[in-house]
Amino acid sequence: MSALSVAPVTVKFPHRSRRGILLGLSLPQLVLVSSTLALLLVTVVSTGLLGAIALTPLWAAVAALVTIRRHGRSLIDWAPIVTRYAHRRRTGQTLWLAKPVTRPRQDGVLHLPGTAASLKVVTPGDSANGAAAVHDPHQQTLTAVARVTSRAFALLDPATQNHHVNGWGRALAGIARTGHVATVQVLERTVPDSGDTLTRHWSQHGQPQTPVAGQIYSELVSSAGPAAAPHETYLAISLDLKAAKRLISQAGGGLPGAFTVMEQTTASIAQAARNAGLMVTGWLSAQEIAAVIRTAYDPKALAALQQWSETGRAEADPAAAGPVVQVEEYDRLATDTARHATYWVENWPRTEMGAGFLHGIMFTAGVRRSLSLVYVPQVLESALRDVQRKKAAIIADANERARRGQVDSEEDSVEYADVKQRERQLIAGHADVALTGLVTVTAETDALLDAACAQIETAAVTAGVDLRRLNYQQPDAFALAALPLARTAL
Repeated sequence: MSALSVAPVTVKFPHRSRRGILLGLSLPQLVLVSSTLALLLVTVVSTGLLGAIALTPLWAAVAALVTIRRHGRSLIDWAPIVTRYAHRRRTGQTLWLAKPVTRPRQDGVLHLPGTAASLKVVTPGDSANGAAAVHDPHQQTLTAVARVTSRAFALLDPATQNHHVNGWGRALAGIARTGHVATVQVLERTVPDSGDTLTRHWSQHGQPQTPVAGQIYSELVSSAGPAAAPHETYLAISLDLKAAKRLISQAGGGLPGAFTVMEQTTASIAQAARNAGLMVTGWLSAQEIAAVIRTAYDPKALAALQQWSETGRAEADPAAAGPVVQVEEYDRLATDTARHATYWVENWPRTEMGAGFLHGIMFTAGVRRSLSLVYVPQVLESALRDVQRKKAAIIADANERARRGQVDSEEDSVEYADVKQRERQLIAGHADVALTGLVTVTAETDALLDAACAQIETAAVTAGVDLRRLNYQQPDAFALAALPLARTAL
């Protein structure tokens, strides 16, 4: 069979459940409804029906909080998110400024805003290539970051596309089965090119003294470099130090033992990635990790970082990895020379789509953005319990509607079929991972950011993807989406 006769691989994602804890109610809704019913009962017993009628405005307000939805959430579900934002705004936490150095800083600490403030870059003493990892003392994880390259997926023949998609699926399955990998993050981003690398190559290998052609090439290099927007891809692997405690002890214990386990894990993951058409070109050093983080907060810093590097590769001091200034607004984030807006992929395509359905989002012309795919391996027993819980909830809701004489819900039928399919895959031995998609759009001004966001939202519709802007959560969302730290807490 020829490659041309092979049908392109297609993908379809399961329906995202909107089911609550009980009767379709989320935890905040359930607490509010239960408290209101208890108050209503006490009111009727103590003051009679007239007392309950007198509190009609209260019952109406509760009903509005539970039933009125805004951007996919009820008003009561928005309450804790907005309350935390209001608290940060009232206490001045929406403005973050880099503190001047007044005392010796701890080596390797990244000095980032928000929940990432305690992260530290560590390098083993016997590392031959200088590879480093990010240690999170609170979550007890160790994260290594690799630079990844690949051939253009859209230009591959269908047989090669199928092979790469299946290879990535097998790679994720292998990662999930290790039991000690906490998170896998794939970060693909566009960065402004300072032109330094191109200029460096021309100065070393070019011949500007050549008549006519030399002058033309020199002018082309000087103008083409800053206009380019190269793509960078990073693979971050987070090791769960608690789950790998036995392996770490066998390797000598402490961070040195953890690095030994990490090296073994990353070596196997790099081999699995090659089977999916991905080439790991190197694991980042402490300075390179700091540079990736720094250029996410301040894209214009890339030119200075490349200029001071002999190889043209961006390197930065971990102590200067964070932004100089960060200002949080309800729907965007301002850092140094850029404005950012982060979206969550609320729904993936629910109809058959080509495996390259994200191509439109990734290659939107003139838009600078970061796309993160965060995979969290699920333990088999936990995944099976989750399947049983969802099946029981769907059946209970169907029985309740039948008791009330209501019609069946087609949404429940589709969801039940998806849950059954997931159960069959788990029983067959397939690994289970939770996938989260995040998109951060970056621009220099608010007006340019609004225009870029409109382009990304249009591209998402074409890709069959539903994006939701993470209002009132932008700092944490940006850290998850734009930084290769393989974190999951929002």
